Amino acid sequence: MALIYILDDEAGLETLHVRGDLHKYLIKIRRHCEGDELCFRARKNIELLHRYRVESVEPRSAELSLISSSVYEVKSKKSLHIGWCIIDSNSIEKALPSLCEIGVEKISFISCERSQKNFKLDFKRFERIVEASMQQCGRSTYIEFNTCKNIKEFVDKYPDTKVFDFCEQILQDYSDIKTILVGCEGGFSSKEKEFLSSLDRFRLDTPMVLRSESAVLAIASKIVL
Repeated sequence: MALIYILDDEAGLETLHVRGDLHKYLIKIRRHCEGDELCFRARKNIELLHRYRVESVEPRSAELSLISSSVYEVKSKKSLHIGWCIIDSNSIEKALPSLCEIGVEKISFISCERSQKNFKLDFKRFERIVEASMQQCGRSTYIEFNTCKNIKEFVDKYPDTKVFDFCEQILQDYSDIKTILVGCEGGFSSKEKEFLSSLDRFRLDTPMVLRSESAVLAIASKIVL
């Protein structure tokens, strides 16, 4: 069973002293009290799950004692790598918590011909968003982020890529899909379509036109869950 936890770089010490915002969150919002057991992980050695007991609660602090530490990894049984042509970073940020919960392993952001060049990707911010989601869903692995300068570079690196596109082929058997490519708003350019013509393409069984982030979420759900 997946356990929600708190990320704290001091997790693993025999005694944790909780103060400030974390104290407010645990004691005043989640209403934990003496005797309750809580789970923590540290960013370093995040695969270790540390169980603590609340020993005492004061108005501005709480003391927790370590019960146990053990390896307890929580990750998806299926691996999915998404090649995602760059869209508005605000839209990406809204989708990241759900992609984390679904279990997406890796996202490569690609500068395609229809990507607006003024969008800047802040991977540190993405990581903070993912960390918040990980603590809520229990996941113990980060989504890996990287970039590719264009679609050709991505496909050359990952030749088994399946392409989400406007086509006749409806996604049916997705058990063997490990890597997908999703375009930005407006889809792929004619030049990119020609380059991708030799790859397997698919669409979802819907008459609706999906936004890029909607397509990513829908496809990830079908493949991973």
